[in-house]
Amino acid sequence: MSQPLALVFYERLMPGSQLVNWLQDLNYRVLAVNNAALLAATAKREKPLVLLADLKSRADVRTAIEKIKADPETAHVPVIAFAPDDDAEMLATAKLAGADLTTGESALGSHLPQLLEQALHLE
Repeated sequence: MSQPLALVFYERLMPGSQLVNWLQDLNYRVLAVNNAALLAATAKREKPLVLLADLKSRADVRTAIEKIKADPETAHVPVIAFAPDDDAEMLATAKLAGADLTTGESALGSHLPQLLEQALHLE
């Protein structure tokens, strides 16, 4: 059986590399992208099951999420956006851009399986 593909955007080594390892431990294939400008095109080409995006970056992640959600070929891909726990404004901005779920970084390690399940069951 093939492994589902998770597309992960991050610039910061932590928690980005940890997230990649956690996803691999959950039996996902992981494609890491560190250029937000390439995120929408990569999602279109690779057809991931889920996208996880670190909002705390120098890039415009919000625009990338908007492009993904505006394209009929990628609009169905669940987007889980995460940011530092104390940055509610960044999480709210991602939600407005179309992220399906938003969460603080601390929840990734302890609740990743539940977050993935919730994101994949969203309609």
